[in-house]
Amino acid sequence: MSEQTNGKSLYQLADQFIALANELSQEEQDVGKVGTALRFAAARFNAFEAAIKSADLASEKDNALEWFSAEYKDMLSDNLDDHIANPPVSAVPESEADDSVKIFKG
Repeated sequence: MSEQTNGKSLYQLADQFIALANELSQEEQDVGKVGTALRFAAARFNAFEAAIKSADLASEKDNALEWFSAEYKDMLSDNLDDHIANPPVSAVPESEADDSVKIFKG
């Protein structure tokens, strides 16, 4: 994955999306809703990216799904490892914390 091409780096661009997601999370008071919206937006934009890069998206769909899924899985794994090593500090009191992430324990 290229870290820097012309213009902003991959990480600078990602930080802009994260800043917006953090802002929306504050407004909505719902990290899960914002996370779902961000995944939907990424899927929608990645489908657009695949469509403009592909000569025959119908025949290349499975390859695109595999490639984008592998990319996401690698990125998510790296970031989960980072949060394991450096747990985020919640500004929300424990009594008000959203317990929806407990679904991952099942």
